[in-house]
This record gives sequence, C-alpha cells and structure tokens, in this order.
Amino acid sequence: MKNITKVFGNFTANDNINLTVHKGEVHALLGENGAGKTTLMNILYGLYQPTFGEIRINGKTVTMTDPNVAIQHGIGMVHQHFMLVEPFTVAENIILGKETTTSFGKLDIKEAVSHVEELSKKYGLYVDPYAKIEDITVGMQQRVEILKALYRGAEILILDEPTAVLTPQEIQDLIDIIRNLTKQGKSIIIITHKLKEIKQIADYCTIIRRGKHIDTVDVSVTTKEELANKMVGREVNFVVEKKERERGDVVLEINNLVVKDNRGINAVDGLSLKVHAGEILGIAGVDGNGQSELIEGITGLRKIESGKIIMQGKDITGRTPKEILEHKISTIPEDRQKRGLVLDFSVEENMILENYYKAPFAKNGILQKDKIKSFAKKLVERFDVRPQDETLKARALSGGNQQKVIIAREVTNNPELLIAAQPTRGLDVGAIEYVHKALVEQRDKNKAVLLVSLELDEIMNVSDRIAVIYEGKIVGIVEANKTDENTLGLMMAGGGTGNEK
Repeated sequence: MKNITKVFGNFTANDNINLTVHKGEVHALLGENGAGKTTLMNILYGLYQPTFGEIRINGKTVTMTDPNVAIQHGIGMVHQHFMLVEPFTVAENIILGKETTTSFGKLDIKEAVSHVEELSKKYGLYVDPYAKIEDITVGMQQRVEILKALYRGAEILILDEPTAVLTPQEIQDLIDIIRNLTKQGKSIIIITHKLKEIKQIADYCTIIRRGKHIDTVDVSVTTKEELANKMVGREVNFVVEKKERERGDVVLEINNLVVKDNRGINAVDGLSLKVHAGEILGIAGVDGNGQSELIEGITGLRKIESGKIIMQGKDITGRTPKEILEHKISTIPEDRQKRGLVLDFSVEENMILENYYKAPFAKNGILQKDKIKSFAKKLVERFDVRPQDETLKARALSGGNQQKVIIAREVTNNPELLIAAQPTRGLDVGAIEYVHKALVEQRDKNKAVLLVSLELDEIMNVSDRIAVIYEGKIVGIVEANKTDENTLGLMMAGGGTGNEK
C-alpha cells in the first residue's frame, strides 16, 4: 500500500500511509483506538476507496472497488465483530455466496461439508460443520470466519482485533492456527493493541498514530516499551499506581445467589460475596463460570432464582434495571455494542441515556438540547474520545472510543458501586492505562468497584482483593499483593482455596 490517504469530510483518517507485507509473514498493525488501522484495512479489503494512493499485489497495481474484487485478488478479512448468520450451520456460513450445487442446481451440502473438513484438517482449524453458529463459542465462530476466507482462496488474511473476545486458551489456539497458515505460505496482517501478542507472533510491526505512519520495526529486536512509546507518543506506565488504603463499610452484599443461564442450568450456584467501599474487588475465573450471569443478576437483567442482593443495607433483589440505577450502581457492560450503547444515537445522546429525564437534561418532559450538548462536549474532552465530535453516531467510533463514551457516562453518574466487566477489552495500552486510573480514582473516592475480567494480569494489577469464581461459586478470596498467577490459576481450575477475608 503506497501513500494511502483517506479523508471523511474534514477528518483525515489515513494520512499518506505506506505498508509492505511479504509472503508467509505475520505483520502487525499497531495503533491507538481511532488511529486509522481498521480504515486502512477496509481500504485493502475494498470496503472503502482511498482518496489518494495505490495498492499493489505481487507487483501489479489493483483497484479494490469492492470486497468481491479483493477476494478475487486473494484477500480475506475477519472483522472484529463477526459477520455470521446465527441460525445457519458452520458449513452454510462458510459457503454462503459461493455455494456448491448439484447438476440440478440444488445446494450440495455434502460436497460443501467435505470441502470444509478438508480445509479444517489442512490448517488445523477443527470445527463441526453441522453445528449452528448460535450454539458455538466465540473462539469457534472466529475459526468459521477464517475458514470462510480460506474457502474463497485467501492468500492475504486480515485479522481485526482477533483476540479481543477470546479466552487465554483460545488465544493460544489462534496463535497455533496463525503459525500453521504462515507455514503454508499465507500472509497475515493482524490489527491489534496487545503488545504481548505482537512479541509472540508477529515478524514485523507497522505503527500508526493519529492516521500517520510512525515506523515499521522488526519485532524480534524491539521491546514492548518501545512499541508502546511509538504507539502513544509518550512513555506508558505498565504498572497501576495506587496507594495502600483501608477499605470501608460493606457496600454490596450477595448471599447464596442462584441465577440460571439460557439453558436453565444454575450458572450462579449459591454465590456469596461482599464488596467494600474504598476497594477494587476483582473476580478472576475461566470464561463461562457464571461471571456474565452474576453481573446480569446484580443489574436486574436476569431473573434471580433465590438468594439476596443487599446494596448499602437495602434489599434490591429482583428490582428493575432502572431501580437498580437509582440505588447508585453503575455498570461498564462486557458487550459495549449490545448492552452499553445505542449505536444509531449520537455520542451526546448516549452520554445521557440513563439520566435523560432528569434536570438539567430535561425540563417539563422536554429535552434541553443545549445543556446535553455542553455536558457531552466536556466529557468528550475530559475522557479524550476521538474524533472529538459529540454529534457523531456511536457506531462511527472505534471500539476503544465507544468504550470511553460508556466509561465517561458511568463514572459521572457518581455511583457508590461501579461494576466494570471486561472494561479494557479491545483497548490500546494508552486507553487501558486511562481506564485503570479511572477505576483507582473511584476507589480513592471511597467508592466500591467490582472488576470482572478474563485478563489475569489486569485482575492482579488493579485489584485490592481477588475473588476466584469456579462453577458459579466463589472458591476463595485472596489479597492481590500476597498471591501469584500459579495460585490463582490453580483456584480457577477448581483446586486449592484462598483465605476468606
């Protein structure tokens, strides 16, 4: 890609960027949220056309008018938010738009399945061709997306934030898959923020900052710190700075809570927990041990079968989400697009979603547009939401900037309890540092913070105490500064317990 420039109105998303990728290499594309990485790859995939610049494949200049042209030139893209038809099977999704038919023009599903199985075997991408998308894990769905691209003959595969929603085990599986693909001569471009993964898997890394090409480096001779500094333009602190402090009174108390999952099985199974003012209590656990159902139970999104939730001495079991908000509980939800934002509302509308009916945003039931605008403008500046335009639709922002909008809204609600579920999923190191500071700030204001994360580093780095969840129960609670990864790992697998404190 040579001198690629992309302008949207007054905003330059890509400013004269060059990118060179060789056969059989893994090339990482690193940058902050909103730096222009996905835009650049959407140009390569034919979803956008560049304002200036050219694309050459195997030395020949090509014009990517749409994704079909990109696919013909051997380019495949796996998007951050998967593009799959949930009620269809794996095989049906893979062949969609490129169906195999019998001589009578009928869909030949047997032929499709055998082709899918052949590809799965060749690249070490095991999937069940007959399983429905809605019934398989996120990691498996990602494999389907990769197979979809390979089925169409992809030689260059673009993976946009491929590990943002994966468990640690699934990330390891994906790294193995990528190694298999490059052994077969495929070229992989990974859009990512995760420096640890770049060091693990990438050969070269191109860094973009605010739409400009900063550098292309050989990963084997570059440190994580150097990558972070180039990405953000300043030194990044990887250690969360927080002072020792005494925890205060119990803010949230959960007693013998039982919550069922979508299959009617007890996902939260007699769980008890206390969260105090002035502390960050982290919940560590392997994905699927009841974390999501616990949060949905506390916040009124899922029915509570039995047990009690007490907030500052008041029983809030079974209350509606709106009533729970009134009890000074704010939530950074784990799925920002489904639960955190109305994507077709503007940033300013999303900023007041929970308080639109209150003064100063409403007067006699009528929205006060000027008050809403000035409130949102201040938050966009304070929380560094990019682009700094509160009138943009939420869907126009990058994932990390969407997350900043949610955090800005929830923190300014001045909650007594802040529930942060996967708060840094898909964020760059600069934004992660910012989110961690925001959580510590709440704790230092004597608020209670319940942090749920699959990132063990984050749990250990940010929490004061760590509660380990296993099969819907808390199996032990430890002081964060008196434990290590091995102890937590053992507890997360159901073995060993911490000291209840």
